[in-house]
Amino acid sequence: MTMLIPYANLEPVSWKNGGGSTTEIAVFPPDAGFDDFDWRVSLATIANDGPFSMFPGVERTLVLVDGPGMTLDIDGAPTLLSKGEPVAAFDGESRVEAKLNRGASTDFNVMTRTERCWHRFGRRRLDGDSTFVARADVTVLFLAEGDSLELCSDDQRINLVRFDAVVLDPDTKWKLRAEQGAIFIVDIHYYDDEDDLDNEDGMYE
Repeated sequence: MTMLIPYANLEPVSWKNGGGSTTEIAVFPPDAGFDDFDWRVSLATIANDGPFSMFPGVERTLVLVDGPGMTLDIDGAPTLLSKGEPVAAFDGESRVEAKLNRGASTDFNVMTRTERCWHRFGRRRLDGDSTFVARADVTVLFLAEGDSLELCSDDQRINLVRFDAVVLDPDTKWKLRAEQGAIFIVDIHYYDDEDDLDNEDGMYE
């Protein structure tokens, strides 16, 4: 069932080390912990330099949403996360150290457990009407930029404001209406899915 997740209803959880906070957007199975989720989507605000937690058996994608960004040291290799290069993908078992550029940053975080599923991340600029078809087992849309977004199908109308997310039913077609903005698209595929995984609507702009 299609599900709207209003950002206003979510609560951030502060990290034990005081270096930031995480706001969980969606997780499956519902109420799963860090050791037993299939997939997890969240926002993290990083306020101080420091190491990331390790998640063996998990693939991760991190995307800059707000702030000046940071440099990630991933297993000894520096990776700049900035407005010009906003996406980093890495293994959850990698040793990652974050060094902020000029202040706190907010990042969009996708994690999938490799023994069960995998994900593809995409972005799309919004400028007027467009269409989107949900072709994965699970598709999450996140309004990263812009004041509002309207999604319309044959029988549903959903309105999002910035940082809201929606989980879409597979094989549903939507009309997107927004003046200006950007969405993040997370396509999650389980390994028993034999369908065509080429989602042209969800690829990078």
